[in-house]
Amino acid sequence: MDIIIAGDGEVGFYLAKSLSKVRHNITVVDPHSELLGMLQSENDLLTVTGQSTSINVLREAGIADCDLLISVLHEESINIITCLLGKRLGAKRTIARVSSIEYLSPENKSMFAALGIDEMVSPERIAAKEITNLITQNTATEVFDFSNGLLSIYMTRLEKDSVFVDKKISEVARLYPQMDARIVCIIRHGHTIIPGGEDYYRKDDLIYLLVKPDSLEIVKTLFKKTEYNIQNAMIIGGGRIGRRAALNLQDKIQLKIIEENKDRCFVLADDLEKTMIINGNGSDISLLMDEGLAQTDAFIATTGSTETNILSCLHAHRQGVKKTIALVENISYIDVSQDIGIDTIINKKLITASYIARFTLGGEVTSSKWLSGIDAEVFEVIVREKSPATKDIIMNLTIPQGVSIGGIIRDGKSFIARGNTRIETGDKVVVFSLPQAAGKVMKLFN
Repeated sequence: MDIIIAGDGEVGFYLAKSLSKVRHNITVVDPHSELLGMLQSENDLLTVTGQSTSINVLREAGIADCDLLISVLHEESINIITCLLGKRLGAKRTIARVSSIEYLSPENKSMFAALGIDEMVSPERIAAKEITNLITQNTATEVFDFSNGLLSIYMTRLEKDSVFVDKKISEVARLYPQMDARIVCIIRHGHTIIPGGEDYYRKDDLIYLLVKPDSLEIVKTLFKKTEYNIQNAMIIGGGRIGRRAALNLQDKIQLKIIEENKDRCFVLADDLEKTMIINGNGSDISLLMDEGLAQTDAFIATTGSTETNILSCLHAHRQGVKKTIALVENISYIDVSQDIGIDTIINKKLITASYIARFTLGGEVTSSKWLSGIDAEVFEVIVREKSPATKDIIMNLTIPQGVSIGGIIRDGKSFIARGNTRIETGDKVVVFSLPQAAGKVMKLFN
């Protein structure tokens, strides 16, 4: 696929690096020539220096033959103009990053689609939704639903007292047949393992499971994950993510937001009638303690400073807070942050990549998620008629290395994929894949 990415660092460059690994033809448009030089020297892609709102720059980037134009600059107006111009100049599909929530209403999305913007993505809105899900599913470190919850990815840490520690996966499956779930990935000391029956569970492994909704409580019990009641939460940082998360949560639990900018506090107070707004510095430990940190059930750090978010979550963890969530912009910090005790990391680059990835895979991919801290994704794909995946049972299919078929949704019902399962036309199949295998595995379903 020929993809043009318009960005100003951060999200755009991360997308370019990730998608170039999947062997797409990537061209990056950015006004900063030095940054583009570094990006091109380290990755197999092309770069064009200039503004993405320039017709000549877009033409130089190859817009006439572009399969997908992705504009993810910080300024949403530039992204909108870039996509409108790109569509007129020949781009087959366009995706714009936006910040305004009003643009994402169904009627406004339809209006933008008619103008030439096929998809719009708001990393802040998706991040706020993830925070809401994590507060609701409080025993999970990461959670993601497919087909409105018919199957879910549930990620949790394996504690030292778990009955699974030092047992083979095949042995656990035999001893606990009531656990109707599939282990699709293990993260061990920063390394990704796609496990088979002969692999072992080890203490402190991060386990990704594909779970049916009626099996989730059994999984929690076997992994010794005790459900606890979150009645209140403290959010530091009242920006777009903090504000949106509060809007989602204020009818469910008691909330406090600590925001340093006084003018922003007045705006928050107008929007959040059921939330207490406090003007102060979220890195001020004495302030956090005075506002009842030790009695708080969940602590959510969404300031613009990764360091502040990590350190404040660590302090909250020491004070006995049950759930800590940190917004971390530097991806290299994710592994360390999880290892030192922060329950969940939210990263806008990964969130944006997750949304956009499904449009780069080809076929009928209905949803996808790039997993935090690892180079891997889970996606849901609809099986086309006469695809190779329907020719035999799963154990006899030629499945690329680095791929695990987790579950199937058929006629509104879900089930976990086994070796003797046969995939049928029209099934929605949930697949885990490392980047280098994503393109190959799509050939199974097309």
